[in-house]
Amino acid sequence: MGKIMTNQTRTELEPPESLVRSGNMAEKNETDFILNYMSEVEAVAEEILTSKQHMIELDKKRQKSREAIRVLQKDKTSTKQWVCFGNMFIKMPSKETKLLLEKDFDQLDKEISETRQELKPKLRQLRDLEHKDNPKGFHLNPLTKEEMRAVEQML
Repeated sequence: MGKIMTNQTRTELEPPESLVRSGNMAEKNETDFILNYMSEVEAVAEEILTSKQHMIELDKKRQKSREAIRVLQKDKTSTKQWVCFGNMFIKMPSKETKLLLEKDFDQLDKEISETRQELKPKLRQLRDLEHKDNPKGFHLNPLTKEEMRAVEQML
């Protein structure tokens, strides 16, 4: 006697449609999770690269200010200097020009320091997303001028 397969037997051999759907859903959820994870890592990495590029641009401006201050210190003959503000040139006294450049230099230095401080948590976040340990000593801050003076006095 041969076996006759009925529709009921076939459905018993095949996985139920709900399982097939849930398998696809599991794959879809996993794919969505991976895409979300990768996009989050990419976004944090992009922020880090943008911050680094911003620091480079600020440093270039700071170097230009330093060069201009140095030129003004060397030039003892002229009492007035041409200064460019946006689209116009203005002739200003050398002392005022030097003060403006020093103020600009200090402001750029402050912005660079702030950008560095903002960069540290972003790097920490990226390393956490990559499941890597943070490097030791990464949270250290440099000594301030006052702290350096105190150390020098002790030595």
